[in-house]
Amino acid sequence: MLEQLGLTDNALILLASLIVLALLSHVSVKNAAKVSALTGFGKTTVGFILVAFAASLPELSVAIFGVISGNISLSIGNILGSNIVSIALGLGICFLIVTLKCPKFQCVYPVMAKEEIGNLHFDLFIASIIPLALLYIGYASRFIGVILLAIFLFYMFQLSRASSLKDEGALNISRSRIKQYALLAIAGAAGVIASAYFIVHSASFIATNVGVPRVIMGATVVAFGTNIPELATSVNSVRKGRFSSAVGNVMRSCFINVTCILGVSLIASPLTVNIAAFSNVAVFSLITNLFLWYFLSSEKTSWREATLLLMLYTVFLYISFSTVTP
Repeated sequence: MLEQLGLTDNALILLASLIVLALLSHVSVKNAAKVSALTGFGKTTVGFILVAFAASLPELSVAIFGVISGNISLSIGNILGSNIVSIALGLGICFLIVTLKCPKFQCVYPVMAKEEIGNLHFDLFIASIIPLALLYIGYASRFIGVILLAIFLFYMFQLSRASSLKDEGALNISRSRIKQYALLAIAGAAGVIASAYFIVHSASFIATNVGVPRVIMGATVVAFGTNIPELATSVNSVRKGRFSSAVGNVMRSCFINVTCILGVSLIASPLTVNIAAFSNVAVFSLITNLFLWYFLSSEKTSWREATLLLMLYTVFLYISFSTVTP
């Protein structure tokens, strides 16, 4: 259908779809959290995974539609690119905001429990080792997808046993409105899925017509668009003084991307994926993870770290598009 339209029309559709996806994703996550808290699911595995699933729905929807339409390159590019956007751009901005509010190192680094830091390091380890392992193996199949999905389900179950939704006690809302919040969450999710359909097809059309590889389109333009809700959430958390929450949200998102979403994509794809085609994006994803690992280990988050992450994202964009031949 979109192939009958021109390049300009598809560009406008892509832009509009990304905006709608960002807005409706926020609606879906916000109302899913309210439903989870009001029903008591917030303290259970069901509620924990429900909100995590709602937050990752943009990437998951794009991944599934990408596989169904034969654009597996766009799907995997979006998955790996999303991690780069979340860490290099998202946390880069967060580090910068925190540094401007409190220039001293001892004020910048958040006070987190050892268990929380351990979870962050585990998420970061998984987000790093999976792209590295796939690069070493050289391919990805349905069997690997099953393994990744199993890792996600097991870890989320373990994590949810010791976790609950933050700020659920502060929700001063009536239980009589549960049905309204549930309908809004479902409507938002439906809108996200519909937007993802148009994003995949318009982005694929644009990539084909301007000579940009679909993996690059997925790792840059689409990844940025699908991460707008998470970027906004992270920045909002930092502005409210919850820096550790912003870091935790980013790392959980990266973990979900390389386990659940990549796993689902590989299971849904009938083909064995040649990872060599994604080597540049996978290596950059690994590099951003290593930088963040060093920052967390050294307990420093100053303007230098913020600038380095933002420069890293700029370099990623430059290298990605410099390889494109007109």
